[in-house]
Amino acid sequence: MDSCDRRVRAYKNGKTMDECKEIAESLNPKFKNQINQNGRVLWTEILETVDHDELIYKLTLKFLRRDGYDIGNYKIPEVKAFKS
Repeated sequence: MDSCDRRVRAYKNGKTMDECKEIAESLNPKFKNQINQNGRVLWTEILETVDHDELIYKLTLKFLRRDGYDIGNYKIPEVKAFKS
């Protein structure tokens, strides 16, 4: 269902929310591979990869959590796979 209020507010670098979501989704496979190889990816690494764009950074973490990864917290600033 489409919402009536599609905000087209420009965020950092003039991107819309939908464009930011697409960018975050496109970065996730890279982070997933890195997590599978190294066991984790630090929040600072994600922040550097997204060029310090806070919205894309937060969306990336949100999508990683949605896909079943433990995104940590302020005491453990890293993303890793849940232990099964």
